[in-house]
Amino acid sequence: MKIYADNAATTKMSKAAIDTMVMCMNEFYGNPSSLYSIGQLAKDKIEDSRCCISEIINAEPREITFTSGGSEADNQALLSAAEIGKKKGRMHIISSAFEHHAILHTLNKLEKQGFEVTLLPIHENGIVIPFELEEAIREDTCLVTVMTANNEIGTIQPISEIGSICKKHGVFFHTDAVQAVGHLPIDVKEMNIDMLSASAHKFHGPKGTGFLYVKKGIPLTSLIEGGAQERGKRAGTENVPGIMSMATALKEAVAGMEKSNQHKTQVRDYIIKGLSEIPHSALNGDGKSRLSGNINFSFEGIEGESILILLDQAGISASSGSACTSGALDPSHVLLSIGRVHDVAHGSLRLSIGDDITFEEADYIIKNVKEVVSHLRSFSPVWRDLTEGKREYILP
Repeated sequence: MKIYADNAATTKMSKAAIDTMVMCMNEFYGNPSSLYSIGQLAKDKIEDSRCCISEIINAEPREITFTSGGSEADNQALLSAAEIGKKKGRMHIISSAFEHHAILHTLNKLEKQGFEVTLLPIHENGIVIPFELEEAIREDTCLVTVMTANNEIGTIQPISEIGSICKKHGVFFHTDAVQAVGHLPIDVKEMNIDMLSASAHKFHGPKGTGFLYVKKGIPLTSLIEGGAQERGKRAGTENVPGIMSMATALKEAVAGMEKSNQHKTQVRDYIIKGLSEIPHSALNGDGKSRLSGNINFSFEGIEGESILILLDQAGISASSGSACTSGALDPSHVLLSIGRVHDVAHGSLRLSIGDDITFEEADYIIKNVKEVVSHLRSFSPVWRDLTEGKREYILP
């Protein structure tokens, strides 16, 4: 049996998205900046896609800027808000400790330029507390950036409350909604969102395509110079096939969202219940306020990378709670931010299931994870020390 359970990393393109991309390559291949009809047809398709996406999130078409994905959108949003803040003498930014590295690394860059960054602590349930955020706002705060849903533990943040707080204090609010768009209802006006980042390959669209929503009246800082595309805010010939395919994928995802979330939630909870039977294991993040397809567990006494290798041999594709950086395996900053100690964070597994998951596949996942954890613990020196009482268990 083959089961792809790493949809938080990327999703398989839908047939409709592929068909749209191929059709575009064949029929709308002109350069959108050209004045002749073939080029103008391509430009029209870009604008049609812009209208489609803006309608889905309740924005205006001109508030959508197409990018290469979520990371570029995050960078442009933060650098634009920082530039505005700097001109006004407001050089304080608030974010959270478990943001995506596209946010955290950009914040590090801004700190080197003289900005002060406050990273809100994340509690064990993996949810930002609006009261703590409001307490952190100062007169010189220019931006709050908090993700809509976490990419590792799937917890959904109180975005509407945060947006209201930011509006009340006259502070720009950006949200990295890469994991949320196409999976959760998004209304930028109702949620008081000033800027929002999204990426097509998280909702069955193509890689290398995304968009940034920026509320009308907020000037964008260009990251790429050299042309007048995207109202002069992103130079370079537009990726027409990617843009059209993204719009198709998002429209399809939103149309099936309710049914998809209902099914995935049922299977998610079924898998969580099964994995909770493993001794000295723990679900990471809130049990209910999380993405319908996200399951993230820590297992004491083992390494996450070993879990992945053995699950892959069983035909299950998943991800772990560690990342390879500079040749060393470091525990996930997300898991550390919610209070998991290094040893426990190392032994973590993320399963992000898709629309087509079945209960038969769920049983296969539960069975194999239990077997893999038991096998790895059988020769783990850490587990031996725990069972012999030389160490104390951390997880119940």
